[in-house]
Amino acid sequence: MDYEAVIGLEVHAELLTRSKMFCGCAVVTSDGEPPNSHVCPVCTGMPGMLPVINRRAVEMTIMTGLALNCAIAEFNIFARKNYFYPDLPKGYQISQYEYPLCKNGWLDIETSQGPRRIRIRRVHLEEDTGKSIHAGDASLIDFNRSGVPLMEIVSEPDLHSAEEVRAYAEKLRAILRYLGVNSGDMEKGVIRFEPNISIRPVGAAEFGTRTELKNLNSFRALERGTAYELKRQAEVLKRGEPVKQETRGWDEDRQITVPQRSKEFAEDYRYFPEPDLPPLIVDRSWVDALRAQLPELPDAKRQRFISDYGLAPFDAQVLVAERAVADYFEAAISHSAGRNPKTVANWLTGEVFRYLNETAESIAQLKVTPASLAELIDLVEAGAINLNTGKRVLGEMLQSGESARAIVDRQGLAQISDAGAIEALVTKVLDANPAEVAKYLGGKETVLGFLVGQVMKESRGKANPGAVQQIVRRQLTERKG
Repeated sequence: MDYEAVIGLEVHAELLTRSKMFCGCAVVTSDGEPPNSHVCPVCTGMPGMLPVINRRAVEMTIMTGLALNCAIAEFNIFARKNYFYPDLPKGYQISQYEYPLCKNGWLDIETSQGPRRIRIRRVHLEEDTGKSIHAGDASLIDFNRSGVPLMEIVSEPDLHSAEEVRAYAEKLRAILRYLGVNSGDMEKGVIRFEPNISIRPVGAAEFGTRTELKNLNSFRALERGTAYELKRQAEVLKRGEPVKQETRGWDEDRQITVPQRSKEFAEDYRYFPEPDLPPLIVDRSWVDALRAQLPELPDAKRQRFISDYGLAPFDAQVLVAERAVADYFEAAISHSAGRNPKTVANWLTGEVFRYLNETAESIAQLKVTPASLAELIDLVEAGAINLNTGKRVLGEMLQSGESARAIVDRQGLAQISDAGAIEALVTKVLDANPAEVAKYLGGKETVLGFLVGQVMKESRGKANPGAVQQIVRRQLTERKG
């Protein structure tokens, strides 16, 4: 029997606010802060303490909802979600259930199977839990994270493959980073993915039993964990056994999913309205003001890069995946005398990206400014240095931050374009390689590349390659005659 995947994705994203969701404690932004140093009676659940809603967290959630084409609810209620873990000091989490801030949105993705539209059920606000740290036989709790604003984005079960799940997660993370509401730093756990996975016979209308993979914090783990779970469920059904509804974890070392606990249902949480918080009323003028603050989002920017700069769709997609990269690209174009967007894109996605991949640096950490990259490109385009020299110069710029012009002048790297100088170099090389000249004159055209390379070597890579090839051909023809 053939099965089809039915997958919904829950995404938890910590918001980049300065203070926590319901108190004035600072949000810890580094791992170096002492445990339990940013806590108060509110975020540690002391009796009698009253929460106060963080306005900026609400605004960030509304902006996210608008970017995801959601309807923004005017009437919102926070609820108590009751469950008991050591890192949940109140014994309940303040969240939203029946009345979320944003609902009924959608997000378009691209996969190898073409474009797909994924519906978004809801975007709501809640507070994060503390952090349990297991050390030997003891467990320690750090409440610095307790109460940090947490946005949950829940898709409809519209995803049908591990590839689609990854594409959706990558697109969503890019949007959150464009909005500036989440750093997207998956290694620090500030954005976490939880797919709800089931399979059913192809053509069936009824959903299969689902399992949930918890707290995946990398695209690799998300894609591989989803693919493994789809395969595992199919094998369970083929054996004639039922799939258990449960929460599972991803074991990175063994590349398998493992059971953690039986899956709770909504009624297990005993939701009821938070008695210490009044309903949150969102005025339309507030939504309109936030809509006006939205930046140009990845899809719109991609289309503009294609139409305004003449970039290929793939190149445009690579450049807009990170807002900082897109901004760097446009800044480099603005400083370039030639203003050739395709050339700038090639240098950025080629040599610069290669350096970033090797060093694991971000574009913001580059010692080469957009203006400096533009200067280098202009030197190559103007023929002041050749392409290979330009790549060498860029390598030094990336290490030192020195300007291209300064490196070229200091090392005497300016390209030799003077015809007389190149004529002399070609003559010297041809005279020094009579056997190769004879082979060429005898019809072995491939020798031309060797002779051109020798001229370039003689010039220490500074001769104009086009002029060298032209003059080598002409001198060889003259010798043949």
